[in-house]
Amino acid sequence: MTGRKRLAGKRIAALAADGFEQLELTVPMKALRAEGAEVEVVSLRRGKIRGMNLHEPGKRVHVDRTLDEADPAVYDALLLPGGFISPDLLRQSEEARRFVRAFDDQRKPMATLCHGPWLLVSAELVSGRQLASWPGIRDDIVHAGGVWRDEEAVRDGNWLSSRGPQDLPAFVRAMVDLFAEAHPIHAAASPLAVQSAPQRTSPPLAALGAAAFLPSPSRARRVLRGAAALAVGGLAVLALRRVVLA
Repeated sequence: MTGRKRLAGKRIAALAADGFEQLELTVPMKALRAEGAEVEVVSLRRGKIRGMNLHEPGKRVHVDRTLDEADPAVYDALLLPGGFISPDLLRQSEEARRFVRAFDDQRKPMATLCHGPWLLVSAELVSGRQLASWPGIRDDIVHAGGVWRDEEAVRDGNWLSSRGPQDLPAFVRAMVDLFAEAHPIHAAASPLAVQSAPQRTSPPLAALGAAAFLPSPSRARRVLRGAAALAVGGLAVLALRRVVLA
């Protein structure tokens, strides 16, 4: 006989926009739902938003509510995935900034990784807090008054943060633990650091070499022309759709 799921009855908002890092949304959502949580994707627009696998287009995810429809008061916790594009779009939205401030004002659990903390910086929440992130935004956090830690999972009171997809196993475990706690959460759970970890000497190799595997524009055009040549009834539309969504 299995025990009660740890997050049964919890309602969690996953705030993301087009360009979110695919694994950083889908993997945590699956883990949360497996523990019994109800997870809703909240975004800037209706419909489906496009994920990314680093630089490559990924799959679309259905949006449950837009920011103007979502009430922070009805959620127990917040997930902020990263990616190069989604956090940049969200940090420019006053509604998104108000949304995350509402969670933090109530000391509700918040979990983020990669570039997700960009939104926390723009919401002016980072000063005096400790967190991890993608190394490329280390200076943004430091200049906003935060302490940046080069670690796979950093807990600071109601916040959990990680550096990126490479930290997902540790991030997911710690996220479930955090989201299972009752809020408001006040106590810090990580040893206090007096200063930030130093800047990296070079970017992560996985990111540095990723662009080399992207198809050239001329190759992409050839693929599209070849697909269009299959125009027999609805085959052209189907082929083009497969190319775009692959």
